[in-house]
Amino acid sequence: MDISESDLPGVGKKHEIEIGGDKRLVIVTHNTGKRQLFLKDGSDADSEELFELSDQLARTVGTILEGAYFQPVASESVETMLAEGTLLEWYAIGDDSPLVGETLRSADVANRTGVTVVAIQREDEVLSDTLAETELRAGDTLVAVGDRESCDQFEDLLTGDA
Repeated sequence: MDISESDLPGVGKKHEIEIGGDKRLVIVTHNTGKRQLFLKDGSDADSEELFELSDQLARTVGTILEGAYFQPVASESVETMLAEGTLLEWYAIGDDSPLVGETLRSADVANRTGVTVVAIQREDEVLSDTLAETELRAGDTLVAVGDRESCDQFEDLLTGDA
């Protein structure tokens, strides 16, 4: 997949994403937060505007597209880039994880891996208070923030490969 980025002085940024064949999806992010989406049928073709989104609506659609609300395929982790080098990831705790029955504090997760767990999703409930003392269960989903190396170390700890 080829993605190009260019500055649009006084407007914002433009991203072009190759979506197959000679087609490209063009996303213009305005300094105001507004997003415009265009379809370009060839490298020399003019772009056709598909639709426009407000900043809030674009963020909601982006969250849905990245799979934060629903994962159509079973996945051990879901990754979102918050800033250059900082990831927000969702990790499912399997039945055989060594963290089942532990707390974040007793497993020393922050010191051993460098990630910060910011929430635990347990069935339909999201836990965000006293996370360090919450006993982890199989089926929990942990939401963690860290750099790539820290997230990789956390995944190894979660799966027993640490």
